[in-house]
Amino acid sequence: MRRNLPFVLCLVPALARAADMNLSVEIPALKVAEYHRPYVAVWVEREDHSVAANLAVWYDTKKADGEGTKWLKDMRQWWRRTGRDQNMPIDGVSGATRPAGQHQLRFADGKPPLGTLPPAHYELVVEAAREVGGREAQRIPFDWPATRPVHLSAKGSEELGQIDLDLNP
Repeated sequence: MRRNLPFVLCLVPALARAADMNLSVEIPALKVAEYHRPYVAVWVEREDHSVAANLAVWYDTKKADGEGTKWLKDMRQWWRRTGRDQNMPIDGVSGATRPAGQHQLRFADGKPPLGTLPPAHYELVVEAAREVGGREAQRIPFDWPATRPVHLSAKGSEELGQIDLDLNP
């Protein structure tokens, strides 16, 4: 047993280095006559704009016969890059639309949907589209994995509010 102890102690620092990504997405409260919750997609893009990981897709999951999926194409960037190739719902990624407010998402390296993202420069993309409303996308460039704690942010102007991305080594 004592012979294995140094080996086990060497593994502890390696396990502690697992990176994580914490994301806060604000859906602003809008004062409009006809309000519908926005569809929102969150994904990670490589430098060539190919999709490295789908992190979240919020849409109307309650519509009968999957009718809520027909409006996913209103999130044009996500739809063109990866959405049209997906079978909805995506396990661990899809969910119902969210009300106005701050929404927290947490992802760990090595676990779905982030998976084992190789070290590189990426962009986090958050896109929202609302029926009888507008469309908006925000991008936050980042390097993965983080070598030190990093806080990045973007601010939408209509369909999205404050977006905060925190990366931890």
